[in-house]
Amino acid sequence: MRLFKQLLVVFAVLAVLVAGLMIFAFDVIKVDWVVFMEIQESFDDQEKPLAVPAQSVPVDGVAYLPGMGEPVNPVEADEASIARGAQLYQIHCLMCHGDTAQGNGTVAAFLVKKKPADLTSEVVQAKSDGSMFLTISYGIWNPNNTLFPEVQFSGQMPPLNENLTIRERWDVVNYLRTLKAAE
Repeated sequence: MRLFKQLLVVFAVLAVLVAGLMIFAFDVIKVDWVVFMEIQESFDDQEKPLAVPAQSVPVDGVAYLPGMGEPVNPVEADEASIARGAQLYQIHCLMCHGDTAQGNGTVAAFLVKKKPADLTSEVVQAKSDGSMFLTISYGIWNPNNTLFPEVQFSGQMPPLNENLTIRERWDVVNYLRTLKAAE
């Protein structure tokens, strides 16, 4: 009888230990462990982007080398490129620049300080393809930014270089060139 009571106590202690471990293992009781990701500096989306590491090359190749002038459009403005550019415009640009690309998108009503550009205007259409590509890639530049001189994002137009590949950005440029003719 005494052996039975001892076995019962041992099993009861083991059951309590197993139950306690299962509570922590299945996050019934959340233990907030300190991890290094929580104590380092973090950034929200498109907030204070980090500079590109020195002498690094993007996965899809070099799109622009600082100090070498504006890039030249390597993508022929054929029907396929313009169609891809129109699709990408609908996804990434329409909400600010609008259906007619005149800066009257749904988000434009909420932008008080600086409205989106009219992409059909003579000023925008007079820009070179390389200038349009750089604007799409890096957003609207802020020349007074000394913290990150490589990426001078002012908060007006976000950079889309992480959203669009190099080829897709050139397709959007080719599509924007057709907007002048559509007037």
